Amino acid sequence: MDQFMKRAVELADESVKEGGQPFGAVLVKDGKIISEGINELHLKYDISGHAELIAIRKAQEQLQTLDLSGYTMYASGEPCPMCMTAIYFSGIENVYYCGTVEDAKAAGLGKSVYVYNQLALPREKRDVHMVHMPLTQGMSNPLENWTEKEGK
Repeated sequence: MDQFMKRAVELADESVKEGGQPFGAVLVKDGKIISEGINELHLKYDISGHAELIAIRKAQEQLQTLDLSGYTMYASGEPCPMCMTAIYFSGIENVYYCGTVEDAKAAGLGKSVYVYNQLALPREKRDVHMVHMPLTQGMSNPLENWTEKEGK
């Protein structure tokens, strides 16, 4: 396991040297590295270009699957809420990390702490204003359409 965390940290260091943020991730199954990622925000101007998401995207594309059950993520830093959501949705069962979100905040990268705190609040107390707009008469219901779909 130590070699996988060491690789995640190496990727984070390489990212910093190349002008990026200090985050690297390695996705492992059966003792083998399946994919790797670094934060690519600075390369592609994509806010979702986090190391963990890049590693997940690469593995899913390579393996042609959405299900990563049985895989383990090694990350140089504690995954943010967006990355944790992808980890949950993809079925990854174990995550090992070095730096905490509090460590990242101390380094000037504190959005994760803020977002985790926001998501813990009821919708009406969050900083992002959210309004529920129920379907109206005459609108198709995509969830019902999905439920009725054959072979989903």
